[in-house]
Amino acid sequence: MTASGTVADAEGTSGADTDALLARAVGAIGGHPREGQVAMAHAVADALAASEHALVQAGTGTGKSLGYLVPAVAHAVRTGGRVIVSTATLALQRQIFTKDLPLVAAALEPVLGEPVRIALFKGRANYLCVHKMGGGYPEPDDDMLPLGPTSELGREVVRLNEWADTTDTGDRDDLVPGVSGRAWSQVSVSGRECLESKCPAVAECFSQRARDTAAHAHVVVTNHAVLGVQATSHDMLGEHAVLIVDEAHELVQRITSSATHELTVAAVDRAARAVRRCGVVTEDLDRAARHLDGALGDCEAGRLRQGLPEPLAVAVEEVRAAARRCVSEVQKHAEQAGAAGKVASAALSEVVDVCGELQGEHGRYVVWLAPRDGDYDSRLAERIVAAPLDVAGLIRTKLLDEKASVMTSATLALGGDFTAISRHLGVDSPATLDAGSPFDYPRQGILYVARHLPKPGMGGIGPEALDELAALIEAAGGRTLGLFSSHRAAQAAAEAMRERLDVPILYQLDDQLPTLVKRFAEDEATCLFGSTSLWQGIDVPGRTASLVVIDRIPFPRPDEPISQARTEAVAAAGGNGFMAVSATHAALLLAQGAGRLIRSTSDRGVVAVLDPRLATAGYGGFLRRSMPDLWPTTDRDTALGALRRLAES
Repeated sequence: MTASGTVADAEGTSGADTDALLARAVGAIGGHPREGQVAMAHAVADALAASEHALVQAGTGTGKSLGYLVPAVAHAVRTGGRVIVSTATLALQRQIFTKDLPLVAAALEPVLGEPVRIALFKGRANYLCVHKMGGGYPEPDDDMLPLGPTSELGREVVRLNEWADTTDTGDRDDLVPGVSGRAWSQVSVSGRECLESKCPAVAECFSQRARDTAAHAHVVVTNHAVLGVQATSHDMLGEHAVLIVDEAHELVQRITSSATHELTVAAVDRAARAVRRCGVVTEDLDRAARHLDGALGDCEAGRLRQGLPEPLAVAVEEVRAAARRCVSEVQKHAEQAGAAGKVASAALSEVVDVCGELQGEHGRYVVWLAPRDGDYDSRLAERIVAAPLDVAGLIRTKLLDEKASVMTSATLALGGDFTAISRHLGVDSPATLDAGSPFDYPRQGILYVARHLPKPGMGGIGPEALDELAALIEAAGGRTLGLFSSHRAAQAAAEAMRERLDVPILYQLDDQLPTLVKRFAEDEATCLFGSTSLWQGIDVPGRTASLVVIDRIPFPRPDEPISQARTEAVAAAGGNGFMAVSATHAALLLAQGAGRLIRSTSDRGVVAVLDPRLATAGYGGFLRRSMPDLWPTTDRDTALGALRRLAES
């Protein structure tokens, strides 16, 4: 670690104290602190005591949750400064809040001398809205299909109404089984739509109750989506002295997503309908929407390097001016409009905001015209999208300024050090620690790079790669997690393997992911193929995932506007744009993907990469150093032999 030595004062904890606290917490679950976990706890305690920033890489099995929660809880109680812990997903947020944090709080309370106050913080849309369920909001938008009592959507809404009478939290996560997003939207409101203190049901509000609890807690558990709003919009979390970010490798993408906005004709039309419910005439806004539709119809999808074309710029300005006039009119009717006015104001604000970004200083945002979602082959523009060129500054000034922070993940040291990730996260001169892993990667697994295969082409997965995939799966007896760079490649591979092999092949879009993962885990011979979310967060220890196949190095698409613009910006500043953007993106995903293989000390297996560039290209070393330290080989017979022996054992 590159931090100063251990700090021991009235506001900190000594090294011995940290050891004792960690031993109490780990002992509560019948274990003993691991070497990496101890090192991590010391690093976190030092950073919090000195009000510094720290980057901590902690491999799978290190016990990193307790490694940061123990010093965080002690610091919060002893100093009175609130600690925010953010996770990548609502599921991980729930695990920390319901399991890990209560365990630490109970174990440390006798030593700290007072109960540890903990709280969960989510966006308002994650809670039932009592006022909306009581009829306080307007009916769903008129482009929604009617809710028939016998339709699937209608049945879900009926169940939601029944649940509303019994729930103590109103938290969507507490509804099991869950409901579709469309059903949930019938009973919830966004932050912009919420009436907040002016709501007649504020005393019964689930969301407000959770926020009041969080305001007086020692430790608050939230998620990266909330940090996205915190960084790009307004303060949601209130005063806090410490920010701990778990799964920190995902933070840049989450902040980028939060700061990315789009303008569509449909969004303007929805805003106009919401305004008309308030009794306000929308003739100007309707006309502006039609002009925007016409201007978009004359444009092809693609990145706009020189700003908006003039006809589109004129249409955007017309939409913005009309929307602002509607805002003024809605505000005049706010008293009578009530919740309908809030919904209209929210819809209008989103339109005005994105128009402002599109008209902003050229170079601060990446702007492009996009086709309909999922229609990758279309050249017809339907949406104008604006994303920030860089978010490191937002993270630095909006999230990290004047507070201590700890960023942790199993994958932070890309290429063997923290330089790349610290630049992306906007962390200047951080303390760093690689806490290692309890796994013996060189003995437990093999990294096989199929050097003899041709370089992957643009048309998905090639015939030679499919032949290699079939041979590997056959040798492994199934037991394969296939990670593909696109859904098109994953689907093609699944179809080809179903024809060639006599083992069950599951494809990610065949069913809900939790259902597929359960089937994969329960049947050793089964293979699971997919893209995107399969690269991260899948935890299937044991023989089921004896083989992890990666079809190609997961570089971003060359025509992806944000990566393209960021690469050019780095190059213009004299840096290596490819290494700073594309290689870093690929390194993170490769590290996460390869990390699906070894999930326990007894796991054995092979990670097979069907892209020869990992062995032959100059950047291959950087990528391999970012992955778990598996025993490397390019020998096909070695990999196949190892898989056969595992299958027979």
